Amino acid sequence: MTAHASSPSFPRIWLITGASRGIGARIAEAALAQGDAVVATSRNAESITRRLGASDALLPLALDVTDEAQARHAVGAALDRFGRIDVLVNNAGYGLLGAVEEATADEVRSLYETNVFGLLNVTRAVLPSMRARRAGHVINISSLGGVRSAAGFGVYCSTKFAVEGITEALHAELAPLGIHATVVEPGYFRTEFLDTASLAVSPLVLEDYAPSAGVIREAARRINLNQPGDPVRLAQAMMQLVASPTPPLRLPLGTDTLQAIAEKHAFVEKETAAWRELAASTDFPQQAAA
Repeated sequence: MTAHASSPSFPRIWLITGASRGIGARIAEAALAQGDAVVATSRNAESITRRLGASDALLPLALDVTDEAQARHAVGAALDRFGRIDVLVNNAGYGLLGAVEEATADEVRSLYETNVFGLLNVTRAVLPSMRARRAGHVINISSLGGVRSAAGFGVYCSTKFAVEGITEALHAELAPLGIHATVVEPGYFRTEFLDTASLAVSPLVLEDYAPSAGVIREAARRINLNQPGDPVRLAQAMMQLVASPTPPLRLPLGTDTLQAIAEKHAFVEKETAAWRELAASTDFPQQAAA
């Protein structure tokens, strides 16, 4: 099957990282079900075939997003097969549970290598072909933790704050080129995210953090597989997102994320009002500035 013969028959060509399970697999399933083609990547390509089956519309590829050469190779294989990439979903990532002080330098570095630098590796590999066509949609999966940080997930949330900032800049840089950029902020969805395969836990436990990060450690065990969000509905929301001619910069998903946004905005507004006089006092006096 050649790229020129195959690509016109598919309305959209997706490239989805971390597509063997969780949200990534659900998005891939929904895209395939609506007749699109999917380049699905995971560290183990066989795990994709086991989950999604075999199809002319599916190209499973092994990809460690932390390896920039592998990212370029995967994008090249996708373009060879389908001729274009319409939608990039940067979904690969994992969590880290523990207080900020409890996380080691190696744990933090590894988390950033996947959640931030890996996202950048894949994005840099995909964008040249999108720029050449003046079309495409880059979707970066953030989190409720990209809206508001929390005890016990501080380092993980910091990676999602980075994803938010990167996407906001991409939105401004790519819009004049006809390319969309959206950061998706899911709340707690009933996937494997809180399982050991997707969540690292800092082995160091400091008793002083028992009332804060320690409480979250226990809560994560209770929440796992009892989350309120439906991943099937999330995947359908993603189909609506890419179908929109005017997609948003940010798309929060789940009532828990909506609540977190409202609470964060209220907190910032209240704190800013309380400290406004001091904040405004740091400018040069108007006469001196003139």
